[in-house]
Amino acid sequence: MSRKIGIYGGTFSPPHIGHVGAAESFAREIALDEILIMPDYLPPHKQFDFLVTEDDRLEMCKRAFSHIEKAVISELEIKRGGKSYTSVTLEELSAPDTELFFLCGTDMFLTLDSWFRAPLIFKLAAICYVRRENDEINDALIEQRTEEYISRFGAKIIPVRTEVKEVSSSELRSALKSRADVSELLPKLVYEYIVEKSLYL
Repeated sequence: MSRKIGIYGGTFSPPHIGHVGAAESFAREIALDEILIMPDYLPPHKQFDFLVTEDDRLEMCKRAFSHIEKAVISELEIKRGGKSYTSVTLEELSAPDTELFFLCGTDMFLTLDSWFRAPLIFKLAAICYVRRENDEINDALIEQRTEEYISRFGAKIIPVRTEVKEVSSSELRSALKSRADVSELLPKLVYEYIVEKSLYL
């Protein structure tokens, strides 16, 4: 029987309760044998502010996701360096006895066909998406993209049901910089680490 491996990547700067809720739902809904929490080195799709080191992000991920039984913090993309392309990561993780599941938010899901070597991403992994917003505006677009990905790439698409609270990482960093109290948006151990290290100030 194949092992079901989930990949949840991102900058995780910092990992917040939205990230944690998504990971919990992902592991539970897909019945994963292992979920790889994978901080990227350089995200291809957005600017990275370099406010914290890779070691800081790895440590915060360990603190944020340690309670999830199947979670493993992966240094694969950080050690590889350069731009963190999902297709390259999936190639490295592929194995005959492994079934890969890739988790993304709806914003990334809607643009997935424009990613580097997108056909390979759809070939190597089932694409799982989690809704992080409450509006219904994107419903028709998500359905359209799903049908398109199945038709063009033979994709396997799985929505992950969750009650994840929507948190903006950029707004969270701005709030931390202004010393606002955002402790309710961060796992306790992550918030303590940020305070201890004076990150994002």
